Amino acid sequence: MDDLEAVRTIVDTVEHFSPEEQQRILRWAIEKLGISVGSSSGYVAQPHASSSPSPASPSPSGSTNIKSFMLEKKPRNDVQYAAAVAYYYKFEAPESEKKDAINKDDLQEATRKAIRERFGNPLQTLNNAHNLGLLDRGAEKGTFVINSVGENLVAMTLPDGAPLKKPAKKARKKK
Repeated sequence: MDDLEAVRTIVDTVEHFSPEEQQRILRWAIEKLGISVGSSSGYVAQPHASSSPSPASPSPSGSTNIKSFMLEKKPRNDVQYAAAVAYYYKFEAPESEKKDAINKDDLQEATRKAIRERFGNPLQTLNNAHNLGLLDRGAEKGTFVINSVGENLVAMTLPDGAPLKKPAKKARKKK
């Protein structure tokens, strides 16, 4: 397979997804391959032009606020909730509320807006989500950003609610 054939395969595979989904798919593939995307040429790819301008599309979930987003996603535990909050603020929130990183105050504010019980220690919840691989540490102390694993959980797994599980321990045989 040559380079152009590989490009055709990729384009054929992702062309039927929305631009946001295409970006997420390609970002996950880049992360999975462990490659760094940087260009010394200064070239920045422009979105593919279509024959007619497309209207701004609503978010894939159709949610307009964090309460309806959480009702739709139905996170089953605190770390799923934290990942969903980070996802919402990065991808689903209105433009004026979007942010790449969240902190403990953002997590508590999300519980208030979504009418959910407050966290006793929201920073610990964010650290737990980080330790489980759903969030990465942000640039500033106490901030966290959603990573591709967390994005995948929120976008693809929720709301079916498959809980995060630790590997099952092997049962000991009785003698």
